[in-house]
Amino acid sequence: MLNNKSFRLLQSDAGSGGRVGELVTPHGIVPTPVFCPVGSQAAVKALTVAEVAGIGLQMLLANTYHLYLRPGIAVIEELGGLHKFMGWDKAILTDSGGYQIFSLAPLCQINDEGVTFRSHIDGSQHFITPELVIQYQEGLGADIIMVLDECPPHDGSFEEVRGAMLRTHRWAERCRRAPKRTDQALYA
Repeated sequence: MLNNKSFRLLQSDAGSGGRVGELVTPHGIVPTPVFCPVGSQAAVKALTVAEVAGIGLQMLLANTYHLYLRPGIAVIEELGGLHKFMGWDKAILTDSGGYQIFSLAPLCQINDEGVTFRSHIDGSQHFITPELVIQYQEGLGADIIMVLDECPPHDGSFEEVRGAMLRTHRWAERCRRAPKRTDQALYA
C-alpha cells in the first residue's frame, strides 16, 4: 500500500489542488507527477532502455496481462524478474490487466469472481482473479502494482459505470487481502 514511507509530499497548491512529491521505490525515487511511458510487453516501442533512461525518465509501465500470455510470468521470474528481463534498473509500474477488460471486451467474460479472457494470440481461455493479479505482478518483481479494475466504456450508462466502480472496489479489497510474497512493492 502507498504510505508515508513510500510517498513524500514536497509541495502543494491549495488553489489548484496540485501536488509535487516523490515515490520511494525499491529501484529509486520517482518524482511526481511523473511521465511513465508504456512498455506493454516489456519494451517501449521504437526506443531502447538506454534511450529511455537518457531522456531522464524514472519509471516505465508494463502490462501484466500481455506478459502473462507471452513470454509468461514464470519465464520472467526464472530470468531474474522484469527489471533484468527489460534491462531497466529504475522503477516499473505494472498494470493489472484491467484495461484489457475494456480494450479486449469482445474476448472477455466478467463476473464478480474475476475475468475470463480468450487470448487474442491463440484463442485459449484464461481466468484471472484479483488474487492472481497480485501474485503475477509480484512474480514480475514490479515496484508498483495495480489492483484488478474494470474500466467501463466512456459512453456507459450510469448503471454500467456504477456497477464497474463497485466491482472494482470489491476486487481492490480482495487484492488488499491477497497473500503477499514481499513487502517491497507499492500496492496502488
